[in-house]
Amino acid sequence: MDNYSVFPDKRIAEADGPVSKMFIDLGITFLQEACRYVHELPYGYNSKSDDLMILFKEKKGTCTTKHAVIGTLAQELALPVYKNVGIYAMTEEIVSGTNTLLAEFHLPYIPMLHCFLVYEKFRVDLTEGNRNGKNRSIEAFLHVQQVEPNISEKDEYLLYRKALKDVVLKRSELSGIDIKLILHGREEGIKLLKAKIIPHSAHTK
Repeated sequence: MDNYSVFPDKRIAEADGPVSKMFIDLGITFLQEACRYVHELPYGYNSKSDDLMILFKEKKGTCTTKHAVIGTLAQELALPVYKNVGIYAMTEEIVSGTNTLLAEFHLPYIPMLHCFLVYEKFRVDLTEGNRNGKNRSIEAFLHVQQVEPNISEKDEYLLYRKALKDVVLKRSELSGIDIKLILHGREEGIKLLKAKIIPHSAHTK
């Protein structure tokens, strides 16, 4: 993935929208400064992901909420920076402990969702370097799709299911595997990732 310094460093104008106003209120006046603020917030699952402002209220976020905020800010600034959702192959290399799940479900990998921002030829992940449960950044995807910055949790799940059916399950290594098995494996994969998130308070003790 690329650094957010690839984005045009446009000045944030208060009149451009609610996210712009929030950053102005925080004393942040340029896009790259806003990206730095979001990137440096602790990685953590929010109480609800459909609230665009939850990142500011809880002062933490995941790839979903972090990229929703900056993707919306870019939209308010009329910049061609777009949120994308990708499905990647989760393996032991990426998340320690995955091998146990792969053996349980008899899968070569677990197709999991991750999102990031796209600007021209660049891909930017504002959770890269966070304590996000992954051993390294995600570079390869089985499927990628551009979405609205603040896509709802329900719509994101429906997108995932459709991409599984239309694209991912047509891959030779997943031939004959029932979608319900993949969905169950995904649920357990999410639990594994959540279990690896260290609460921010533990970082500072």
